[in-house]
Amino acid sequence: MKTRVYPAYIGGRDITGDNGQFVHTVSTRSILENTFPSLRIKQDLDRGIMDLESAGEAVVGACAVADEAMAELALESAAKAAPVWARRPLAERIEIGHRISRSLVEHGDALVEILVAEGMPVSMAEGMIKGIPHTGWSRETLEFCATQLEITRSDGVRTRTVRRVPDGVVCVNPPQNAATPNALAGITALLSGNTVVVRAPRGVALSCMYTMREVVAPVLEEAGAPPGTLNAFCGAPMLDQWLDSPHVDDIVFYGGSKMGLEFERKCIAAGKKPILELAGNDCCVVWRDADLDLAVESLTAFFANSGQICNVPNQVIVHPAIADELIAKLVVATQKIQPGYPDEPGVVLTPVLGADWFEGCLGEALAKGATLVHGGRRLEVDGTPSDTGFFIEPAIIRVDGLPDARSLSVVRDETFFPLLPVIVPGTDATDEELFGQMLDFVNSNGYGLRNSVFVRDDAMIERFLAGVANGGTLMINDQHTGFLPFLPNQGGPGLTGGVFGEANYFMLRTSRLQGVSIVRPAQ
Repeated sequence: MKTRVYPAYIGGRDITGDNGQFVHTVSTRSILENTFPSLRIKQDLDRGIMDLESAGEAVVGACAVADEAMAELALESAAKAAPVWARRPLAERIEIGHRISRSLVEHGDALVEILVAEGMPVSMAEGMIKGIPHTGWSRETLEFCATQLEITRSDGVRTRTVRRVPDGVVCVNPPQNAATPNALAGITALLSGNTVVVRAPRGVALSCMYTMREVVAPVLEEAGAPPGTLNAFCGAPMLDQWLDSPHVDDIVFYGGSKMGLEFERKCIAAGKKPILELAGNDCCVVWRDADLDLAVESLTAFFANSGQICNVPNQVIVHPAIADELIAKLVVATQKIQPGYPDEPGVVLTPVLGADWFEGCLGEALAKGATLVHGGRRLEVDGTPSDTGFFIEPAIIRVDGLPDARSLSVVRDETFFPLLPVIVPGTDATDEELFGQMLDFVNSNGYGLRNSVFVRDDAMIERFLAGVANGGTLMINDQHTGFLPFLPNQGGPGLTGGVFGEANYFMLRTSRLQGVSIVRPAQ
């Protein structure tokens, strides 16, 4: 893999800045094989006391670190470009979106290679990156959003239009755990006429900068977009600078719920629109007549990235009549999930930095009566149990009873480790009572990203469809984590999206409604 070096991309130009600082990407395989030497190489490179030529093949790239002056220049460039780009006809902007989607396909293999070097398992990287052009950037999705951005009616005398006009300058702050896919989601704001500033997180800057600089920017330049339509750089969080800037209109914030809801208040006080993508703590309901093999296939997706993804089924509520059978099948499937290097096919587990957090939550659950059904050991990359292993063996616990389930942190809170609670209501209730209890449990979840239900009976499908009010996305007998064309992939209420949270299309969320009536004078 060749070493890629990216300056900041600001105002249509590549800029390194006066500080000359770069952050370097060392392949995850190298870190797992030779942890301390690899980390030392990265440290020496970042400090500027080693050059790339001396670093060896373990280093796959470097990105310039933007300082405050460069970040300010990006905001100024975006503000200057905003009125020009907003005048570009909607149809042309949507066509540019289709070209970006095609560019993603063309660059898919290279982008997967970089993501794997950063630590994302190859199976996940391929599914995620090669799926984006067919989901969030699909023709169906872009054209649906276009229909919502402008609708015109005429009565012969006047033309009436309801349209969404762009907010202006949108700043995107993608998360460390999935920076590139989320940055790609955020920059769809371009297609509704906004200009965008993207801050690539320092830990995974390379894939993000590659995508902005090699995939998106050339399409915009070829289409004649004004310089500053897209700006991207690596750097520390610059939220305070964005809040204080007169150039910024919207801020897309990814992060934890506590910090995100506090940031929402700061945004409103500063006159900015907060668009929050926060935590997820999704529920999956498995009814008594469910296809258990299909349910298990969906549930094991929880362990992808070692549970360090927001839109996975974090908790299962299963009908007591089939609980034992479901758990047995789930254990068999989970036993096949093993650690490994991210470039190895079939590997889905990644290192877990919060091992102490995991052990604390597991210990609390067991102390309060939960049963450890499978897993929970720390593992080396080859699957050997170890007190210091980077990986955690996928774990399943059984929690009996709904009323006290949320007294357990692993049920109540979003977790970022592979510990799946299976909650089994009591057997002393009728099916009608169980349905009400399970529905209330789902709807009372403080988070609101996704929910899924596995049930065969048509009447029960309709009851769940009518009853599940929580969440931005509901999957019935479909993969909980599935990304599908036209459907929203992100967003939701509560601790997931804040006061204004809902299923999220960034093209729509970064714009506002305006009604227009035109009566043209007689000639």
